[in-house]
Amino acid sequence: MKHLIIACIIPLLFACSAQNAKENENKAEQLKEYKSELVLLKEKISDLENEIKNASDDEETINVLVEKLTPSKFEHYIQITGNVEADKNITITPETAGNIISIDVTEGQHVNKGDILGKLNTSQIQQQIDEVKTNLALNTTIFERQSRLWNQKIGSEIEYLQAKTNKEGLERKLEGLEAQKDMAIIKAPFNGIVDEIHQKKGELASPSIPFAQLVNIDNVYVEGDVSESFLPYIKAGELAALDFPAINYQTEAKIYRTSNVIDPGNRSFKIRINLTNPKHLIKPNLISVVKIKDYEVKDAIVIPSIIIKKDFEGNYLYVAKQEEKHLVARKTYVNVSKTYNNVSLIESGLTLGDQIITEGYSQVVNGSLISTK
Repeated sequence: MKHLIIACIIPLLFACSAQNAKENENKAEQLKEYKSELVLLKEKISDLENEIKNASDDEETINVLVEKLTPSKFEHYIQITGNVEADKNITITPETAGNIISIDVTEGQHVNKGDILGKLNTSQIQQQIDEVKTNLALNTTIFERQSRLWNQKIGSEIEYLQAKTNKEGLERKLEGLEAQKDMAIIKAPFNGIVDEIHQKKGELASPSIPFAQLVNIDNVYVEGDVSESFLPYIKAGELAALDFPAINYQTEAKIYRTSNVIDPGNRSFKIRINLTNPKHLIKPNLISVVKIKDYEVKDAIVIPSIIIKKDFEGNYLYVAKQEEKHLVARKTYVNVSKTYNNVSLIESGLTLGDQIITEGYSQVVNGSLISTK
């Protein structure tokens, strides 16, 4: 039986091996065919360019605009979207529960720290305060008399200590009730504007129910997420340009801080930029476009990105060259280092003084006769 199984498997293995070899052979033939087609296509392109060049000898030259390359400054920026926040933007709630008997401010009103925003019903606490004050007055009189007797060595020490304890206990109770009554007065914790009042007079207020929204936007900050790949280029203290499209406002400010933690969800870190806002133009939750410079070259070869084309060999453009008596467009391949804001930094392929074709480049081919505007 064992020999029979082996005899069946061996032909199958040979068949699979033969099939794989045939597939590899087909792929190799297909690759060879593609390479041949590519070579043929390149030859056709070259022939067409030569035909156009030869035909152009009898035709009028193509009118183009050229620009001489001079040293230029290239700047590259990281651009992110930020959100405006305010540290002093809070929801105020009372420290105790009770019915609202008065709301002493209106929406949009400016208030100072300590100003009264509203009051809760304190009649029950006031009754307790009055009762404690009455008892405290009595116990204070008793303590004073007991103290005079004790100073004259009359009476027992226990009676003196009891009178003192009763008086001090009522004083502490009165302080607690006064503090509890003061908690029923809702006050502004800082200077700001009452942006919204959530409750109405007569409603029940409590520490779990929002009473009002208080904001101060004299100082705000912009916070945004930056990809971790830019971590080496962004540091606290660097200048950032901020644009607020909704209000058509632009400004510059330094980065206040960068987060020390990378968000594992989106592989980014946060940056914060503090801003002064004296005219209150910038509102919380406003969107800002933040640009941070991460690369700069002062003397570089910079060209418009639109004139760069691409073929099988790479990126190229056309350069005007004087050949004998004719001005000719020559196809020149270049290596692009970085691109930003529709301009490209050229790493190699061009030299200062070259005359690049900036207009009419789409009408010429390699060897076309040209004339400058």
